[in-house]
Amino acid sequence: MSRLQLALNVSNLEEAVGFYSKFFKTEPTKIRPGYANFAIAEPPLKLVLFENSGVPGSINHLGVEVFSTEEVQDATQYLSEQGFVTDIEEKTTCCFAVQDKVWVDGPDSSRWEVYTVLADANDSLLCATDETCCASESRATSDAAPCC
Repeated sequence: MSRLQLALNVSNLEEAVGFYSKFFKTEPTKIRPGYANFAIAEPPLKLVLFENSGVPGSINHLGVEVFSTEEVQDATQYLSEQGFVTDIEEKTTCCFAVQDKVWVDGPDSSRWEVYTVLADANDSLLCATDETCCASESRATSDAAPCC
């Protein structure tokens, strides 16, 4: 089982958390300075919010969260076989979590990732200060997001 990820840029994290908590009838899974995420059961969705990153209300990036490194590796192989250029990140710290992931570019410069969370990361590690965080995303956009 996997779920889609939608990462949004927001201007006010507290306001956005309040709205999405009510809209999806669930509380955030993780809240950190400038960052929140929800693991929504119905519909299966990972909603990620980035405060003051990019144009408010715009999509930061898209993804599919899977539940094992093997699923990331399977996705990498499949995407490569389909002719996509893949950008692999292993054990990268991003979004306050250690992750394995693969990135591809979609139409109109949309960035897609297939990823799994390996462990929670130290709360003091802020993605915005970690230049390796979502390095492929930073290359893809001039308004680079602080993290994925």
